[in-house]
Amino acid sequence: MGLNLDEQKAVDRFRKEVVEPSRDSLVILDFWAEWCGPCKRLAPTIDALATDYAGKVTIGKLNVDENPGTASKFQIRGIPAVLLFKDGAVVESVVGLAPKEEFTKCIEKHL
Repeated sequence: MGLNLDEQKAVDRFRKEVVEPSRDSLVILDFWAEWCGPCKRLAPTIDALATDYAGKVTIGKLNVDENPGTASKFQIRGIPAVLLFKDGAVVESVVGLAPKEEFTKCIEKHL
């Protein structure tokens, strides 16, 4: 069975906003949900990283409840989950609540 129109739009948007930009620079995607307490606690860290790496790294958020197909494609089984994309592929992931320093080390490794 093929993709329905909404699924195809989601795939196209993901390709345009994550995969294609990752060919030129590092893209970080935070998989989260509104009901997730650890996700809410991680949000300020993700926001701080976006500020620290503005112009060097693209950082986005993906709500797993609104985008279950994308979460499934990347085998997201626990949230928060942060994936780092480079050259169109996932190069690293951090699952669970982690300190800013852990994310900084991952980012610096791939810049």
